[in-house]
Amino acid sequence: MAWTYIGLPILIFTGDLKIKEYVEEKGTEGQDSARLGGRLIIRKYHNKGAMLNLGEKKPGVIVALSVLFTLAVLAVFLVSLGTRGNRLLRTGLALLLGGAFSNTYDRLKRGYVVDYVSFGVRWKRLRGIVFNISDFCIMAGAMLAVAGTGR
Repeated sequence: MAWTYIGLPILIFTGDLKIKEYVEEKGTEGQDSARLGGRLIIRKYHNKGAMLNLGEKKPGVIVALSVLFTLAVLAVFLVSLGTRGNRLLRTGLALLLGGAFSNTYDRLKRGYVVDYVSFGVRWKRLRGIVFNISDFCIMAGAMLAVAGTGR
């Protein structure tokens, strides 16, 4: 059973890494490609900060925080593997960890995170935000982990 939880972060990391490599090789910054009837927009973007480019002028701080956060989540995740029950918490931590590994790896290796998907919605601010799979895993994982904490 623990292997399922260990495999999830590995799957997220490798899957997102492959997509990021493809986007880096084939994509052109500033060039959008609509998919699913315009609901999704494939867009290559180099995020030099944290969420929404927060801290882009202080990349060293962002890298340090990213590494510290990832190590903290890893520690909690490993401790959770040694306990019985609370699948919701472990699933959330696994999702969170997979996303954190991928984005932290990007920051360490490339100096930026490769983002590649936006939503084709009417609200211009949301349409301008670019995400990657890891971002969605971090958000979903955080919600599940919080929901599982009270159990």
